[in-house]
Amino acid sequence: MNKNDLVAAIAGSTGLSKSDSAKAVDSVFDSIADALKSGQEVRIVGFGSFNVTRRKQSQGRNPRTGEPITIPASNQPKFKAGKGLKDAVN
Repeated sequence: MNKNDLVAAIAGSTGLSKSDSAKAVDSVFDSIADALKSGQEVRIVGFGSFNVTRRKQSQGRNPRTGEPITIPASNQPKFKAGKGLKDAVN
Protein backbone atom coordinates (compact mmCIF):
# COMPACT_ATOMS: atom_id res chain seq x y z
CA MET A 1 0.00 0.00 0.00
CA ASN A 2 1.34 3.41 -0.89
CA LYS A 3 0.17 6.87 0.17
CA ASN A 4 -2.42 7.15 -2.62
CA ASP A 5 -3.88 3.77 -1.65
CA LEU A 6 -4.05 4.92 1.98
CA VAL A 7 -5.82 8.14 0.99
CA ALA A 8 -8.33 6.17 -1.12
CA ALA A 9 -8.98 3.72 1.73
CA ILE A 10 -9.57 6.56 4.21
CA ALA A 11 -11.86 8.33 1.77
CA GLY A 12 -13.85 5.13 1.26
CA SER A 13 -14.22 4.31 4.93
CA THR A 14 -14.99 7.83 6.21
CA GLY A 15 -16.98 9.33 3.38
CA LEU A 16 -14.53 12.22 3.06
CA SER A 17 -13.37 13.42 -0.33
CA LYS A 18 -9.98 12.26 -1.54
CA SER A 19 -8.56 15.78 -1.19
CA ASP A 20 -9.75 16.02 2.43
CA SER A 21 -8.36 12.55 3.14
CA ALA A 22 -5.03 13.53 1.58
CA LYS A 23 -4.90 16.64 3.79
CA ALA A 24 -5.61 14.49 6.86
CA VAL A 25 -2.89 11.97 5.98
CA ASP A 26 -0.36 14.75 5.26
CA SER A 27 -1.28 16.43 8.54
CA VAL A 28 -0.70 13.23 10.52
CA PHE A 29 2.67 12.63 8.85
CA ASP A 30 3.74 16.26 9.32
CA SER A 31 2.72 16.21 12.99
CA ILE A 32 4.74 13.05 13.64
CA ALA A 33 7.78 14.48 11.82
CA ASP A 34 7.55 17.80 13.70
CA ALA A 35 7.34 16.04 17.06
CA LEU A 36 10.36 13.87 16.22
CA LYS A 37 12.33 16.93 15.05
CA SER A 38 11.73 18.59 18.40
CA GLY A 39 12.94 15.49 20.27
CA GLN A 40 9.55 14.20 21.41
CA GLU A 41 8.39 10.60 21.26
CA VAL A 42 5.08 9.86 19.53
CA ARG A 43 3.01 7.04 21.05
CA ILE A 44 -0.15 5.79 19.41
CA VAL A 45 -1.76 3.29 21.75
CA GLY A 46 -2.47 -0.02 20.02
CA PHE A 47 -0.37 0.94 16.98
CA GLY A 48 3.17 1.75 18.06
CA SER A 49 5.66 4.42 18.98
CA PHE A 50 8.04 6.62 17.01
CA ASN A 51 11.23 8.02 18.50
CA VAL A 52 14.63 9.33 17.47
CA THR A 53 17.94 7.73 18.36
CA ARG A 54 21.39 9.23 17.93
CA ARG A 55 23.80 7.27 15.77
CA LYS A 56 27.44 7.96 16.65
CA GLN A 57 30.12 8.77 14.13
CA SER A 58 31.74 5.60 12.82
CA GLN A 59 34.37 4.39 10.41
CA GLY A 60 33.44 2.59 7.21
CA ARG A 61 35.02 1.62 3.92
CA ASN A 62 34.31 2.77 0.41
CA PRO A 63 33.14 -0.46 -1.30
CA ARG A 64 34.73 0.50 -4.63
CA THR A 65 38.17 1.59 -3.48
CA GLY A 66 38.42 0.03 -0.03
CA GLU A 67 39.66 3.29 1.46
CA PRO A 68 38.44 4.18 4.95
CA ILE A 69 35.78 6.87 5.26
CA THR A 70 34.17 8.59 8.21
CA ILE A 71 30.41 8.18 8.50
CA PRO A 72 29.09 11.27 10.30
CA ALA A 73 26.86 11.15 13.38
CA SER A 74 23.14 11.44 12.62
CA ASN A 75 19.67 11.16 14.10
CA GLN A 76 17.68 8.09 13.05
CA PRO A 77 13.90 7.78 13.33
CA LYS A 78 12.74 4.47 14.80
CA PHE A 79 9.35 2.76 14.97
CA LYS A 80 8.38 0.07 17.43
CA ALA A 81 5.12 -1.76 16.75
CA GLY A 82 2.63 -1.90 19.60
CA LYS A 83 0.86 -4.98 20.89
CA GLY A 84 -2.36 -4.22 18.99
CA LEU A 85 -0.54 -3.98 15.66
CA LYS A 86 1.50 -7.13 16.35
CA ASP A 87 -1.66 -9.04 17.26
CA ALA A 88 -3.46 -7.80 14.13
CA VAL A 89 -0.63 -8.96 11.89
CA ASN A 90 -0.26 -12.36 13.56
